[in-house]
Parts: sequence; C-alpha cells; structure tokens
Amino acid sequence: QVQLVESGGGLVQPGGSLRVSCAASGFTVDSYGIGWFRQAPGAEREGVLCISSGGSVTYYTDSMKGRFTISRDNAKNTVYLQMNSLKAEDTAVYHCATDGDCSGEYEYWGQGTQVTVSS
Repeated sequence: QVQLVESGGGLVQPGGSLRVSCAASGFTVDSYGIGWFRQAPGAEREGVLCISSGGSVTYYTDSMKGRFTISRDNAKNTVYLQMNSLKAEDTAVYHCATDGDCSGEYEYWGQGTQVTVSS
C-alpha cells in the first residue's frame, strides 16, 4: 500500500537551513506528483511546493520561492525539501503527500516531521 514517511525535522536557528526527507513505498516517486504542505498549531494547512512526475516544480505559495526547493532521488524513492533562510514563522509540522497533478489535492500523506525555527 502507499506509504510516505517524513524525517529530518528538528530545531534550527533563524537564518539556518534544513533538509527534510520523504521516503515513499507502494509506488515510485517519479510516477506521481509529490507535494509538501505544512501545518502550524492553530493554523490551516499551507501548501509549500510540489514536484511532478516529469520533474517540474510548482510552488503552491509564491512566498516560498527563493528559499525552499524540492528534489527527488529515484533510486532511493525519496523526495527532499530543502529549506534555507528559515524564519520563526516557518515553524510547523511538514508533511509530504501524493498530489497527482500538483494541484494541491492530496490523496495520501505521512505523519509529518516537526520543524522548529528558534534561537
């Protein structure tokens, strides 16, 4: 069955960088769009960005451009979210999800990994 497992979250200082991973099983990451979204306590879910099966990148929110990037390793069946110049407001649980056409309609998602940006 489809399974997504995020890892790599943690505590990072403002201005720092962090890379979180999404290991997939039950399908191959180059056959389906994979998106990242985040959710902070008391806040609504917020889309971050998505990589399509063809490798093109879609930002759900323009504010992430220039700071967040997405990549994948087909051999490891893993998608990565690289986050740079982190701010306190980036603190949230980050989830990866299947998103067939990168439209923000998620079908399966993992349990998430906590990212905390604080000094």
